[in-house]
Amino acid sequence: MPAKVTLTITEGKSPGRQYTFDSRTTCIIGRAKDCNPQLPDDDDHLTISRYHCLLDINPPNIRVRDFGSRNGTYVNGKKIGQRQSKQTPEEAAKLELTEYDLQDGDEIKLGNTVFVVGIEVELQSLNIPDFVPGTANIHNVNQRPTQAPFFLELIKRLLGLAEKGDENLIAIRGYSIIKLLGKGGCGEVYLAQHNQTKNFVALKVMLPAVAANDWAVQMFMRETENTKALRHPHVVKLLDYGYSESIFFFTMEYCEGGTVADLMERQGGKLSIDIAVPITLQVLDGLEYTHNAEIPNVKLGNGGFGKGRGLVHRDLKPSNIFLGNVDGKLTVKIGDYGLSKAFDLAGLSGQTFTGFRAGTPVLICRQQLLNYKRVKPEVDVWAAAGCLYYMLTGFYPRNFTDRDVWKAVLEDDSVPIRQRDASIPRRLAEVIDLALVEKPEIYFKSATQFKQALLDVL
Repeated sequence: MPAKVTLTITEGKSPGRQYTFDSRTTCIIGRAKDCNPQLPDDDDHLTISRYHCLLDINPPNIRVRDFGSRNGTYVNGKKIGQRQSKQTPEEAAKLELTEYDLQDGDEIKLGNTVFVVGIEVELQSLNIPDFVPGTANIHNVNQRPTQAPFFLELIKRLLGLAEKGDENLIAIRGYSIIKLLGKGGCGEVYLAQHNQTKNFVALKVMLPAVAANDWAVQMFMRETENTKALRHPHVVKLLDYGYSESIFFFTMEYCEGGTVADLMERQGGKLSIDIAVPITLQVLDGLEYTHNAEIPNVKLGNGGFGKGRGLVHRDLKPSNIFLGNVDGKLTVKIGDYGLSKAFDLAGLSGQTFTGFRAGTPVLICRQQLLNYKRVKPEVDVWAAAGCLYYMLTGFYPRNFTDRDVWKAVLEDDSVPIRQRDASIPRRLAEVIDLALVEKPEIYFKSATQFKQALLDVL
């Protein structure tokens, strides 16, 4: 069983009401309708802002940050954030407000409403050295060095164990490392070649930022099996995977053309319409397939698992869009499908959402922030539009300068694309701007809808 975080209202209009979180998520407390927990929008709660504070939860860890609220957020009677009386919400959004790690029994007060934090941990599942329950500052129990050779040494060790016959490492037996292809916060990707077949694969290793218990490992492996089931020309194939020595590893189809991010760098920072739009059309084909594909492991209402349909990527960006050569044709393939999502939801990436190890949320729509755990396929459609915007202009849709990044995601609209580059044809610009509409909901609900809209203006 996973750890659990519970928020219980002890003072206010709804004493005794509880909100329970048993997996990785974020939530925003405030009076706005899309907040969860949402507090009443009435005269008794006028001291609470519409978007008051953000909770970043990775059971058993929880942290809070004020959103520059008018009257502040209090933890155990201490004010942790508030805009000054003369500041507007827009000015407050530029403040760098501190995040606070919460413990079992801590109180969060907003106006006259008090939440008490409850943290439950199943002790028999915690066979983790040096683990301190209820502490959010466990960013790296493994104390891994930051220098690049660290992951290389890990993978060389795994390959050595595989050659010695370790049954957990069959997936990577017989491979040799050629070179580093890329790296991120929790892992690296290498080009590897099989010693006998001479076939190339991309070999990815991921090391949890926090110690992984059995439940988290099983959850991630179950989700990874869903990714392995995906078979489409515009999705990078996950060939095999495993877990050993506290490290996850994956062999994936190798795309020799690199990524769209690489291509943009070679082209001077942006792409022409006749390159960027065809890339996007192929991405949308891949999304349409994955959003409707049959997958083997879906959590059912009775708590069990069975077959279901559709996977959401949730981390689509230029560095996750790969370029391969299929029968002499340049073919676009979506990479890392579902792996980042599953790794994060299993709690293995630590608290990256507000901790910034995952980078600035340049291609996250507001729905993904508000409903982090249960996002719909349309968030990938929005991200595909954001990628197209970035390919054409070299800018991301939102402005993040002098702005709290999460407030920007929550409140700011995308900058109309012709304000970035007036040479973009008006009809194409109108479709891209529509695809980036988020309020009150995302405009294009499916990849097919966005694709057809693009085809209609070409």
